[in-house]
Amino acid sequence: MAQYQCSACFFPYNEELGLPDEGIPPGTRWEDIPDDWVCPECGTPKSLFIAYTP
Repeated sequence: MAQYQCSACFFPYNEELGLPDEGIPPGTRWEDIPDDWVCPECGTPKSLFIAYTP
């Protein structure tokens, strides 16, 4: 599963873990998150998240 991070504040999104506190269950693919979703830390739009490889 892929990982992404906010290009502004580096908030991570891991498809395997999801964001249960934000209503996104574990296993949710990035493509399945609504396009109008924003970073819960800083409000940056989903379109400005970047793929992340640890």
